[in-house]
Amino acid sequence: MPKTLKRTPKPVERKTPTAEDAPINTGLELPFEFATLGEIPAVPCPCGKSRRAFRRPDNRVCSVHLVEISQDARAHYHKGQTETYYFLEGEGQMELDGKLYSVKPGMALMIRPGTRHRAVVGKTPMKILNIVVPPFDADDEWFD
Repeated sequence: MPKTLKRTPKPVERKTPTAEDAPINTGLELPFEFATLGEIPAVPCPCGKSRRAFRRPDNRVCSVHLVEISQDARAHYHKGQTETYYFLEGEGQMELDGKLYSVKPGMALMIRPGTRHRAVVGKTPMKILNIVVPPFDADDEWFD
């Protein structure tokens, strides 16, 4: 049986935190927040209805939306928001800058600012989790 070498682990050097090591200021008054998306009132959106969490005036980080896509959306884009879709239910397509892509549960899609996009429903409605950075702003929804 071959011999195995035993290595002595190097000690981890720890430093005392300074004021410069403080977390960045996100503007959030609370250190954390929970949301039960199914309990948030749904609001109409271009493709169906959306339940939008973490929509607070002091939040400059992101918002999280549970979106039920029941109709084909109108193509639009955002100048300052990045959207990340995680597909939960249903199958359909996403039109991105004029080209159609098939989507299904378990897929994720990041849509950067300036990308024209819309959901196209398949045989059944789709449900997605949409993470919007910075938080959703209705004034940043542009149509050609």
